[in-house]
Amino acid sequence: MNHTRPSADPAARLRRGEAFRALHTGPAPFVVPNPWDAGTARILASFGFAALATTGAGLAHSLGRPDGTNRLTRAELLANATAIVDATGLPVTADLESGFGERPEDVAETIRLAAEAGLAGGSIEDATGRDADPLRPLDEAVERVAAAVEAAKGLDFPFTVTARAENFFLGRPDLDDTIRRLQAYEAAGADVLYAPALPDAEAIRAVCAAVSRPVNVLMTGALKLSVAELGALGVRRISTGSALSRAALGALTRAAREITEYGTFGFGLDALPYAEANALLAAAAPAAAPPSSAPAPDAPSAADRESDPAP
Repeated sequence: MNHTRPSADPAARLRRGEAFRALHTGPAPFVVPNPWDAGTARILASFGFAALATTGAGLAHSLGRPDGTNRLTRAELLANATAIVDATGLPVTADLESGFGERPEDVAETIRLAAEAGLAGGSIEDATGRDADPLRPLDEAVERVAAAVEAAKGLDFPFTVTARAENFFLGRPDLDDTIRRLQAYEAAGADVLYAPALPDAEAIRAVCAAVSRPVNVLMTGALKLSVAELGALGVRRISTGSALSRAALGALTRAAREITEYGTFGFGLDALPYAEANALLAAAAPAAAPPSSAPAPDAPSAADRESDPAP
C-alpha cells in the first residue's frame, strides 16, 4: 500500500493540478472555501467542495497573532498549506501574499516552494505591505507576475497562478486602474485574475467583461450575491477569504460574552454535537479531487502582509 502523503506524491500532485485547472472551465462557477487548519479543511471537504484555499488571516489568528505585515513567514504559510493538503487530498490554492521578497526571483522561488508543499495553485498580489506606498508600480507588479508564471511553467504539473489587483482592498477604489492592472497580469500569463473587495455587481461585471481569463471574486455578506448571480456576472471562482475563520471567532466571542455577562451557557445548543464532530474529523481523506463544482447554497451565509480582506 502506498503511504506517501498527498502533498509529497508526484502523481497526486499532477491529479490535483489538473483537477483544479479543470474546475475553472466548468459549466458554473465553483466555490473554494478557506479553511485555516487541517481540521477545518476536513470538515469543509465533507460537504463536497472540490477545492480549498488557505487564509493567512485565519492562520495568523489561530497562532495568536493579528493579521498584518510580517506576521507570518513563508515557511509557516506553506507548512499550514501542506497540512491542509494532507488532511483532504483536495486541490489547494494559497494566498502567497506578494511573493515573499522584493525581487522577481524571490517570487519565482515562492512558486517553486509552493509546488513542493503540494499546492495546486497560488496567488500573487501587487501590494507592498508599506503604508507609505501600498501598491506596486504597474511595471514592477507585472514583472513579478511574469516571474511567477515562468516558474509555474517549469513545474511538472499544472500550477494555477492567480494575479491580484489590490486597489479596492487597500482603500483605493479605482476601477479603471484595477482593470488596467488585471489586463496587464493577463498579458503576463496569469491563469486567474482577482481583485478582492470589489464593491458591487456592476464592478464585478466590468472586471469580468474586461478580461478573458477566469475571474475569482471574494464573497462576503456585504455583497449579498448568490453563486448563480455571480455566475451570471461572469465570475468563474468564488472564495471566502477569512470570513469562515472570523465566523468561528464570532461564535467563540459570543459564547464567552454570554458566560461572563450572564453566567449562562445557551451557546451550547448551537455547538456541533460531539459525535458529529468526531465523525467528520475521522473520515478518510480522499486521494484526489474530481474536476467538479462544489455545491453551495445561494443564500449568503521578507514576508509581506497577508491580504485576505476582512471587511
